[in-house]
Amino acid sequence: MREIRLEEIDSTNSYAKLNLDNLADKTVIHAAIQTSGRGRLNRKWVDLGLGNLFMSIVLKPEDKYAASFANLTQYLSVCLCKVLESYNLKPQIKWPNDVLIDGKKIAGILSESVVQSSGKSKGIILGIGVNLNADEQSLHNIPDKIATALNVEIGKQIDVDIFRHELINEFFSNYDSFIEVGFEFIKQDYILRNCFIGKELNIQLFDEIKNGFAKSVNDRGELILMDNDKELVLTIGDIL
Repeated sequence: MREIRLEEIDSTNSYAKLNLDNLADKTVIHAAIQTSGRGRLNRKWVDLGLGNLFMSIVLKPEDKYAASFANLTQYLSVCLCKVLESYNLKPQIKWPNDVLIDGKKIAGILSESVVQSSGKSKGIILGIGVNLNADEQSLHNIPDKIATALNVEIGKQIDVDIFRHELINEFFSNYDSFIEVGFEFIKQDYILRNCFIGKELNIQLFDEIKNGFAKSVNDRGELILMDNDKELVLTIGDIL
Protein backbone atom coordinates (compact mmCIF):
# COMPACT_ATOMS: atom_id res chain seq x y z
CA MET A 1 0.00 0.00 0.00
CA ARG A 2 1.21 3.49 -0.86
CA GLU A 3 -0.02 6.73 0.71
CA ILE A 4 -0.07 10.12 -1.00
CA ARG A 5 -0.61 13.17 1.22
CA LEU A 6 -1.86 16.42 -0.29
CA GLU A 7 -2.09 19.70 1.59
CA GLU A 8 -5.03 21.05 -0.42
CA ILE A 9 -7.00 19.67 -3.38
CA ASP A 10 -10.40 20.19 -4.94
CA SER A 11 -11.27 16.51 -4.49
CA THR A 12 -9.18 13.45 -3.70
CA ASN A 13 -11.43 11.43 -6.04
CA SER A 14 -10.82 13.92 -8.87
CA TYR A 15 -7.07 13.75 -8.25
CA ALA A 16 -7.22 9.96 -8.35
CA LYS A 17 -9.16 9.93 -11.64
CA LEU A 18 -6.75 12.41 -13.23
CA ASN A 19 -3.70 10.37 -12.22
CA LEU A 20 -5.21 6.89 -12.33
CA ASP A 21 -2.89 5.47 -14.99
CA ASN A 22 0.12 6.19 -12.79
CA LEU A 23 -1.34 5.03 -9.48
CA ALA A 24 -0.82 1.51 -8.20
CA ASP A 25 -3.46 -0.78 -6.74
CA LYS A 26 -4.23 0.05 -3.08
CA THR A 27 -2.92 3.61 -3.25
CA VAL A 28 -4.44 5.82 -0.54
CA ILE A 29 -4.75 9.55 -1.22
CA HIS A 30 -5.61 11.93 1.60
CA ALA A 31 -5.74 15.70 1.89
CA ALA A 32 -5.60 18.13 4.78
CA ILE A 33 -8.06 20.42 2.99
CA GLN A 34 -10.60 19.47 0.30
CA THR A 35 -12.42 22.35 -1.36
CA SER A 36 -14.91 20.62 -3.71
CA GLY A 37 -15.71 17.19 -2.34
CA ARG A 38 -18.68 15.29 -3.72
CA GLY A 39 -21.02 12.74 -2.27
CA ARG A 40 -23.58 10.40 -3.81
CA LEU A 41 -26.02 11.81 -6.39
CA ASN A 42 -23.62 14.74 -7.02
CA ARG A 43 -24.22 16.24 -3.59
CA LYS A 44 -21.55 18.63 -2.35
CA TRP A 45 -19.61 17.38 0.68
CA VAL A 46 -19.22 20.39 2.96
CA ASP A 47 -15.64 21.13 4.05
CA LEU A 48 -15.53 21.52 7.83
CA GLY A 49 -11.87 22.53 7.78
CA LEU A 50 -8.68 21.03 9.13
CA GLY A 51 -8.74 17.91 11.25
CA ASN A 52 -11.30 16.02 9.19
CA LEU A 53 -10.79 13.00 6.95
CA PHE A 54 -10.75 13.43 3.17
CA MET A 55 -9.52 10.22 1.55
CA SER A 56 -9.69 8.16 -1.61
CA ILE A 57 -8.55 4.58 -2.12
CA VAL A 58 -7.45 3.52 -5.60
CA LEU A 59 -8.26 -0.11 -6.33
CA LYS A 60 -7.20 -2.12 -9.36
CA PRO A 61 -8.10 -5.68 -8.40
CA GLU A 62 -8.40 -7.06 -11.95
CA ASP A 63 -9.08 -6.11 -15.56
CA LYS A 64 -12.56 -7.60 -15.57
CA TYR A 65 -15.36 -6.02 -13.55
CA ALA A 66 -16.47 -8.23 -10.64
CA ALA A 67 -19.90 -8.17 -9.00
CA SER A 68 -18.37 -7.40 -5.60
CA PHE A 69 -17.12 -4.01 -6.85
CA ALA A 70 -20.69 -2.70 -6.69
CA ASN A 71 -20.74 -3.32 -2.92
CA LEU A 72 -17.45 -1.63 -2.04
CA THR A 73 -19.21 1.37 -0.48
CA GLN A 74 -21.22 -0.98 1.72
CA TYR A 75 -18.03 -2.80 2.73
CA LEU A 76 -16.42 0.54 3.61
CA SER A 77 -19.49 1.56 5.64
CA VAL A 78 -19.11 -1.60 7.75
CA CYS A 79 -15.38 -0.94 8.20
CA LEU A 80 -16.11 2.61 9.32
CA CYS A 81 -18.71 1.39 11.81
CA LYS A 82 -16.18 -0.99 13.35
CA VAL A 83 -13.67 1.83 13.80
CA LEU A 84 -16.30 4.13 15.33
CA GLU A 85 -17.31 1.32 17.68
CA SER A 86 -13.76 1.35 19.05
CA TYR A 87 -14.59 4.87 20.29
CA ASN A 88 -17.51 3.38 22.29
CA LEU A 89 -20.15 4.59 19.86
CA LYS A 90 -23.05 2.71 18.26
CA PRO A 91 -23.08 3.74 14.59
CA GLN A 92 -25.81 2.56 12.21
CA ILE A 93 -25.98 2.13 8.46
CA LYS A 94 -28.72 3.65 6.34
CA TRP A 95 -28.96 1.83 3.01
CA PRO A 96 -26.92 1.77 0.95
CA ASN A 97 -23.88 3.27 2.72
CA ASP A 98 -24.68 6.25 4.95
CA VAL A 99 -23.18 5.95 8.43
CA LEU A 100 -25.14 7.60 11.23
CA ILE A 101 -24.79 8.15 14.95
CA ASP A 102 -28.13 8.70 16.71
CA GLY A 103 -29.67 9.50 13.33
CA LYS A 104 -27.01 12.10 12.45
CA LYS A 105 -24.75 11.63 9.45
CA ILE A 106 -21.04 11.46 10.16
CA ALA A 107 -19.60 10.32 6.82
CA GLY A 108 -20.06 10.36 3.07
CA ILE A 109 -18.91 7.55 0.79
CA LEU A 110 -18.64 7.60 -2.99
CA SER A 111 -17.40 4.97 -5.45
CA GLU A 112 -16.43 5.81 -9.04
CA SER A 113 -15.45 3.25 -11.65
CA VAL A 114 -13.21 4.10 -14.59
CA VAL A 115 -13.60 1.81 -17.60
CA GLN A 116 -11.55 1.65 -20.80
CA SER A 117 -13.22 1.86 -24.22
CA SER A 118 -12.63 -1.90 -24.54
CA GLY A 119 -14.82 -2.47 -21.47
CA LYS A 120 -11.94 -3.41 -19.20
CA SER A 121 -11.84 -1.78 -15.80
CA LYS A 122 -9.03 0.75 -15.33
CA GLY A 123 -9.79 0.98 -11.65
CA ILE A 124 -12.17 1.97 -8.90
CA ILE A 125 -11.85 5.07 -6.75
CA LEU A 126 -13.45 4.77 -3.34
CA GLY A 127 -13.80 8.13 -1.64
CA ILE A 128 -14.77 8.87 1.94
CA GLY A 129 -15.15 11.98 4.05
CA VAL A 130 -15.58 11.66 7.82
CA ASN A 131 -16.42 14.48 10.20
CA LEU A 132 -13.80 14.12 12.91
CA ASN A 133 -13.33 17.62 14.32
CA ALA A 134 -16.04 20.24 13.89
CA ASP A 135 -17.91 22.81 15.94
CA GLU A 136 -21.66 22.48 16.35
CA GLN A 137 -22.43 25.69 14.46
CA SER A 138 -20.61 24.43 11.34
CA LEU A 139 -22.54 21.17 11.56
CA HIS A 140 -25.84 23.08 11.75
CA ASN A 141 -24.89 24.90 8.53
CA ILE A 142 -24.76 21.67 6.52
CA PRO A 143 -27.81 21.65 4.20
CA ASP A 144 -30.37 18.85 3.91
CA LYS A 145 -28.84 16.49 6.48
CA ILE A 146 -28.57 16.47 10.27
CA ALA A 147 -24.85 15.94 10.82
CA THR A 148 -22.43 15.21 13.61
CA ALA A 149 -18.69 14.81 14.14
CA LEU A 150 -16.67 12.36 16.18
CA ASN A 151 -15.26 15.03 18.52
CA VAL A 152 -18.80 16.22 19.29
CA GLU A 153 -19.91 12.68 20.10
CA ILE A 154 -17.05 11.77 22.45
CA GLY A 155 -16.16 15.22 23.80
CA LYS A 156 -12.53 15.47 22.72
CA GLN A 157 -10.42 16.25 19.68
CA ILE A 158 -9.55 13.43 17.29
CA ASP A 159 -6.12 12.74 15.80
CA VAL A 160 -6.93 12.48 12.10
CA ASP A 161 -3.76 10.50 11.30
CA ILE A 162 -4.53 7.86 13.92
CA PHE A 163 -8.14 7.59 12.77
CA ARG A 164 -7.11 7.33 9.12
CA HIS A 165 -4.70 4.49 9.82
CA GLU A 166 -7.31 2.68 11.91
CA LEU A 167 -9.75 2.87 9.01
CA ILE A 168 -7.18 1.87 6.37
CA ASN A 169 -6.08 -1.12 8.44
CA GLU A 170 -9.69 -2.22 8.99
CA PHE A 171 -10.44 -1.86 5.27
CA PHE A 172 -7.49 -3.86 4.00
CA SER A 173 -7.61 -6.54 6.71
CA ASN A 174 -10.45 -8.34 4.92
CA TYR A 175 -10.47 -6.60 1.53
CA ASP A 176 -9.19 -9.54 -0.52
CA SER A 177 -11.74 -11.91 1.04
CA PHE A 178 -14.53 -9.43 0.39
CA ILE A 179 -13.56 -9.07 -3.29
CA GLU A 180 -13.60 -12.83 -3.68
CA VAL A 181 -16.89 -13.50 -1.87
CA GLY A 182 -18.86 -10.27 -2.39
CA PHE A 183 -21.62 -8.78 -0.23
CA GLU A 184 -22.34 -12.09 1.50
CA PHE A 185 -18.97 -11.70 3.25
CA ILE A 186 -20.30 -8.64 5.17
CA LYS A 187 -24.04 -9.28 5.06
CA GLN A 188 -24.38 -10.25 8.72
CA ASP A 189 -22.27 -7.30 9.91
CA TYR A 190 -24.17 -4.94 7.62
CA ILE A 191 -27.64 -6.06 8.74
CA LEU A 192 -26.57 -6.07 12.40
CA ARG A 193 -25.89 -2.33 12.13
CA ASN A 194 -28.83 -1.32 9.91
CA CYS A 195 -31.42 1.30 10.88
CA PHE A 196 -33.96 0.75 8.09
CA ILE A 197 -35.17 -2.87 7.93
CA GLY A 198 -38.73 -3.21 9.20
CA LYS A 199 -39.63 0.41 8.53
CA GLU A 200 -41.87 2.19 6.02
CA LEU A 201 -39.56 4.06 3.65
CA ASN A 202 -39.65 6.67 0.93
CA ILE A 203 -36.86 6.01 -1.59
CA GLN A 204 -35.66 8.62 -4.08
CA LEU A 205 -34.97 6.72 -7.30
CA PHE A 206 -33.80 9.15 -9.96
CA ASP A 207 -36.85 11.37 -10.65
CA GLU A 208 -39.42 9.28 -8.80
CA ILE A 209 -40.10 8.24 -5.23
CA LYS A 210 -40.82 4.63 -4.29
CA ASN A 211 -42.73 3.86 -1.10
CA GLY A 212 -42.84 0.63 0.81
CA PHE A 213 -41.88 -1.56 3.75
CA ALA A 214 -38.19 -2.44 4.01
CA LYS A 215 -38.26 -6.23 4.14
CA SER A 216 -34.60 -7.15 3.92
CA VAL A 217 -31.31 -6.84 2.09
CA ASN A 218 -30.47 -9.67 -0.30
CA ASP A 219 -27.13 -11.40 -0.92
CA ARG A 220 -26.21 -8.73 -3.50
CA GLY A 221 -26.73 -5.85 -1.07
CA GLU A 222 -29.95 -4.77 -2.77
CA LEU A 223 -32.90 -3.44 -0.77
CA ILE A 224 -36.08 -5.54 -0.84
CA LEU A 225 -39.03 -3.18 -0.56
CA MET A 226 -42.63 -4.37 -0.26
CA ASP A 227 -45.22 -2.13 -1.93
CA ASN A 228 -48.53 -3.74 -0.92
CA ASP A 229 -48.10 -7.28 -2.31
CA LYS A 230 -45.46 -6.27 -4.84
CA GLU A 231 -41.79 -6.87 -4.11
CA LEU A 232 -39.38 -4.24 -5.40
CA VAL A 233 -35.64 -4.96 -5.63
CA LEU A 234 -33.66 -1.72 -5.51
CA THR A 235 -30.02 -1.61 -6.54
CA ILE A 236 -29.64 2.12 -6.05
CA GLY A 237 -31.62 4.84 -4.36
CA ASP A 238 -31.63 7.25 -1.45
CA ILE A 239 -33.74 6.85 1.70
CA LEU A 240 -35.49 10.16 2.35
